[in-house]
Amino acid sequence: MRAFIIDTVGTVVFFTLVAGFTELFIAGMEPKQVLMARLIMIPVMVLTGRPYGLWRDWIFTQFKPQGRLLNIATDIFAFLTFQVPVYVTTLLIAGADFNEIQLAVSAAILFMVLLSRPFGLFLEALRNWADPKAT
Repeated sequence: MRAFIIDTVGTVVFFTLVAGFTELFIAGMEPKQVLMARLIMIPVMVLTGRPYGLWRDWIFTQFKPQGRLLNIATDIFAFLTFQVPVYVTTLLIAGADFNEIQLAVSAAILFMVLLSRPFGLFLEALRNWADPKAT
């Protein structure tokens, strides 16, 4: 249960801030749509935070990256393969149209590439801080 809470809280905090900014200022979604997407995403992140943590752990176990660049690439791969489908679905439910989804996902992919490693490091730091046995 502790690992669930750590992974979930880390996911909610980190990505609520980043995704809300992206949707509002880059994709041009209306504030109401951003609020709806973020409200929808809280339960989605609660449901996917720990599974993503497990997915990321599994990907790292499978690839066993050696070195800084391979660790970065592995975090990017893990995040994109897990989160892009979740994000597209959320935007559809929030009422975004095709153009808004295309812009939001395109921007999100850029941010995912840029933020996947910092998020991975953030998640590892949270795990170590809260429960060293969780990593």
